[in-house]
Amino acid sequence: MDNRVPPRAADPGPRRRDRHGRGMRGPIAPPQVPLAASRAEAFADLVQDSVERLERRWPQLADIDFLVLEVPRLDGPGQAWNDEAVPLGGIVAAREGRPARVVVYRRPVEIRTKGRDERAALVHEVVVEQVAELLGLTPETVDPRYGED
Repeated sequence: MDNRVPPRAADPGPRRRDRHGRGMRGPIAPPQVPLAASRAEAFADLVQDSVERLERRWPQLADIDFLVLEVPRLDGPGQAWNDEAVPLGGIVAAREGRPARVVVYRRPVEIRTKGRDERAALVHEVVVEQVAELLGLTPETVDPRYGED
């Protein structure tokens, strides 16, 4: 009796089942469910919600780019970290045909918050402060509810 197993083909194609015969695992949740959104995507949604809330009052914000970066960068020889604080946001003035930009730094904001509601409130505060600085106004003028809990 010949008990030899025939050799596999060199390129069998995609696997249809895992080694236990149960089939390949799929995603845990469908893409339209919030569970499937990454932390970066959820954070970008918080920034977008805040911007949309402000654009109803300030239509000129449509001309400003809003960006989310992981952490602040240090560019240039004179800049160094200080022991006091890491910035939560920043602005880049308009120049050479580029629109002005408001930047929110995701990781410093996430580290300072515990839950989604607290994170949304801090993101909105950062966006309001940066827009106020860009427009040369006070944060209370940009959003009358600024500073309220």
